[in-house]
Amino acid sequence: MGHRMQTFGNFIDKFPPEQDSLELTFTPTSVPLKKRWRNNRLSAYFIADYFTTFLPLDDSQIEEQKRIHESKSAVSYVANELLENAMKYNYEEAHSQIKFGVHFLQNSSLIAVVFASNSVTANNQKKLENFIHKLQNNDPENLYIEHLEKNALEEDQCSGLGILTIINDYNGEIGWKFEKMSSQNHDSFFLVTTMVQIEV
Repeated sequence: MGHRMQTFGNFIDKFPPEQDSLELTFTPTSVPLKKRWRNNRLSAYFIADYFTTFLPLDDSQIEEQKRIHESKSAVSYVANELLENAMKYNYEEAHSQIKFGVHFLQNSSLIAVVFASNSVTANNQKKLENFIHKLQNNDPENLYIEHLEKNALEEDQCSGLGILTIINDYNGEIGWKFEKMSSQNHDSFFLVTTMVQIEV
């Protein structure tokens, strides 16, 4: 199996070995769809709960309690959004697992780096790449309003609204990595990793 790699946005490919991280792995076909969505929420909340234990804050202080709550809310929203997208667009015929988790970076402040990896068809990879180019060449707030208006006119939710919410509401920095995979067993597909960095 061969592959080539391409990155967009703010993507971290290698993390310092001394930094903590947590990763969960899912086999998408192993549970029925309804259970899968419930598991997504539980997994997102677990990641958020785990992350807040690393915050250098005292939960007995009211101001710091508020910051812990806001951090947990931000991480759980981002985690849920990335995992739902990974499940929704996963190319199941590739028989690859979905990976999902969080890294912790300590600079002048603590940064949560939430990520999700899944396989996609070449067609869905192209759609995502087109969205990324649109995002890089337009104002995110204008795109958000445009997507809301489009959703009001169409029954199907327009993809990308969650990503725009992460940028506009949570100041998330987003990056993507595409790895083109080829195999003798099926058509080529892509492994896509979406990564969001949020400062807390």
